Amino acid sequence: MRNDLDFAPLYRSSVGFDRVFNLLSNAQRLQPIETWPPYDIVKTSDDDYRIEMAVAGFANSDLDVVQERNVLVVKGQKADPKDGEYLHRGIAGRSFERRFELADHVKVEGASLVNGLLRIVLKREIPEAMKPRKVTIGTTAEQPAPLQIEAGRQVA
Repeated sequence: MRNDLDFAPLYRSSVGFDRVFNLLSNAQRLQPIETWPPYDIVKTSDDDYRIEMAVAGFANSDLDVVQERNVLVVKGQKADPKDGEYLHRGIAGRSFERRFELADHVKVEGASLVNGLLRIVLKREIPEAMKPRKVTIGTTAEQPAPLQIEAGRQVA
């Protein structure tokens, strides 16, 4: 038996949190757990992250890294080689698609493939308008004069 949480009451008293509720709804859905390819997520500083995926046998041309809004999609598709018949195949080369939900203002800075490891560098860049700013406190309580409207014109 599965209990689905109903977020409808929260929609009535909040504005702008729809994405959070969607993330919670998606997280509670049963999805098959993909374990291939294995990956690590590393936080290198307060605003810097790195995703490392083990994709041995894949070339740059076999991989596709795309950022769509707040989702990072990594796809790998390798053509089957026609150079013989495999008697044993132990090196995984199957196609995959891995999705990572990204927080607001997280951007992909670059990707590299070295020694079978795909490294994707991410950075959170908060816009200046959203950063905290210090408000200076003056010595006098200066208040601007109220504005008056006369004949469709504003006069200070």
